[in-house]
Amino acid sequence: MKSSSCVADFDSATAMLRALSNYLREEDFPLVGAMSRRNLPLMKLVATVVNQLPLSLREQVYIWSGRLEAINPRKLRDVKTDEIAAWMTSLYPERKYPAVAIGSSNGAAVHFWSALGIPWLPQTFLIPVARSGIHPDDPTADAQWAQEPARSFLEENPDIQLHHMNDPVQDRLMIQRMAYFRVKRRRLGRAYENFLLQCLQPGAMIFLMDCRLKWPTTQYDERYFFQFGALGGASAEEYHHGGGRVENYLKRYGSHLRRWTPPQPDAARPEAEWGFEATLAEDLLGFAERHGFRVRRIIFDEPEHVSPFVADLYGWWNRKRNITDQRLLVESFIVMEPYWTVRTGSMPFWMVFNKEPSAQALEAYLSRERSFKEIYLMLFSHGVNSIGLVPIERWRRALELAQQHGSFVGVDPEAYPRDFGVFVRYNPDLKVKISARYPIPPPLALTELEQFLMQAAGQYQINWQ
Repeated sequence: MKSSSCVADFDSATAMLRALSNYLREEDFPLVGAMSRRNLPLMKLVATVVNQLPLSLREQVYIWSGRLEAINPRKLRDVKTDEIAAWMTSLYPERKYPAVAIGSSNGAAVHFWSALGIPWLPQTFLIPVARSGIHPDDPTADAQWAQEPARSFLEENPDIQLHHMNDPVQDRLMIQRMAYFRVKRRRLGRAYENFLLQCLQPGAMIFLMDCRLKWPTTQYDERYFFQFGALGGASAEEYHHGGGRVENYLKRYGSHLRRWTPPQPDAARPEAEWGFEATLAEDLLGFAERHGFRVRRIIFDEPEHVSPFVADLYGWWNRKRNITDQRLLVESFIVMEPYWTVRTGSMPFWMVFNKEPSAQALEAYLSRERSFKEIYLMLFSHGVNSIGLVPIERWRRALELAQQHGSFVGVDPEAYPRDFGVFVRYNPDLKVKISARYPIPPPLALTELEQFLMQAAGQYQINWQ
């Protein structure tokens, strides 16, 4: 199941990279890209069995499936981020592209790049580091444990910075057996530069994805930060200072604490998973100037600000394809399907997670666009009844806004949010429930994108520079 020797398959960047590279090869994205298609029948059976296990055993399956991807901390010194970058570029078909994207991870943007037929090179990726014996509600102990392995890793990788992230709300199960080392590139590096020079057409466009989301962090070294909490249901204020929802959550999980005591933050910095580290932009702009490439910077404050733009772009593109189905496919975190979105003539709306802000983003979009005949919804399950979790009934109400038909895709409503079978079921279920089929069209030209941007000027929370 390993995508490389040390990068997590369950991470947003890795999954989105695989989903996009698969689409550029005209392939779909089963099993969130982590396993070969020949394993699909077996994994369907496994998913059914897992969802029937008692809750405690289901949680252990989830914990240990993630733990199997974690690297031994003693081997961190041997990890070379330039080799990871080379592996990432190797996933894309070798051909000349009119453009490329670099920067923040974003599920909606995966569909954007798919429509344009171009690669995306992530700035951020996750290295899970194996450890145990630290309580999930003790972020200070986690931060102290990480000091030595973090510094040995940084010494061997001068072009990156490390954001050690600890989130006892959304990652409560995973952090029982691993630490989350999120890595951000500060320079393109040899692998990315070689890919750009070999695969871009002369004078090509480079889209710079610049998510300005920030989070309180603690600095331990020039390139080493600790982040407690993450974007989702709980606010940064709740993570650091507690409150009623935090107290109830900790009681629910039998914790001996009623609030957390993380290391004191000293500044707000780019959020570990979604935020963009601006140092990379300086290197990229210099590279583009030297080699005659153009740069288009896409600036936004929240990951889901891109979602309405991409959904509407697909609606506009579908009309150019003579598709009038008016079908919305809602995706969640890494449960996504770029290939079948295009093949079924659907409009994609991507949500960061299964939490309150994501539900609000979807509901706001549906309140503006009421013309969908069909709405289909895929939900990521993280195994925790966590702060801000949206109950299944509210998701059902969103589906009821469809004029003709609304349906979950791959979701077992009775098992959510511990529906670990969804990672196997979403792909085959989508192909069964949506019968429409259209050919994969030629990519949207950059001139066509400019046409849409002129028509849609001022409608979205995105700044194009």
